[in-house]
Amino acid sequence: MDTQRDSGDEAKMIASILAGETQLYHELVRPHERSVYLMALSYMKNEADAEDVAQEAFLKAFRALSSFRAESKFGTWLISITLNEARNRLRRKSAAPMQSLDVPPDEEGAVSPALLRDWREVPSEALERSEVKQMIASAVEALPEIYRSVFVLRDVEELSVNETAEALSLSVPAVKVRLHRARMMLQKQLAPQLRTVTATAKRRWFPW
Repeated sequence: MDTQRDSGDEAKMIASILAGETQLYHELVRPHERSVYLMALSYMKNEADAEDVAQEAFLKAFRALSSFRAESKFGTWLISITLNEARNRLRRKSAAPMQSLDVPPDEEGAVSPALLRDWREVPSEALERSEVKQMIASAVEALPEIYRSVFVLRDVEELSVNETAEALSLSVPAVKVRLHRARMMLQKQLAPQLRTVTATAKRRWFPW
């Protein structure tokens, strides 16, 4: 996740915006633009729709800025607004019910350790290849929504477990279980495709 400015600086900026210096709003949200867009894209699966969701999320956050109480990080609050906007748009687009976002009955149990070596340990030079980038992006997009959103926040945007739980209105155990399951799904899909990649380079996270 992009380096975030000090929360005190954000608080001062928000106070200034609310006092009338609205031109500062773009500076406030700039560090979060990538996170918001990626979260919107993980739901909408369409760049144009994701951009619309992101723009609407920024507008709604601006209109509701006075209600932000700093009980959570501004970025986490912004992600929550983005999620709600994406979900609402999906509900409006389809008459079919959305996949439940409630915690499945078995998600409060213990998290078992990964059975395989972390599939993300892929050499940097391999990750730079466009076909590998697309392979990973497609695999993430294919994850069920309840696992994809947790995965994007934790492993792509690198939010903490607590921040992810707060953004998604989930319990911490549910976040851990969903993340574990998402990783295992990706291992199963990607391991055969990446098996020919040597393990000589240092570990690297996602190229996004």
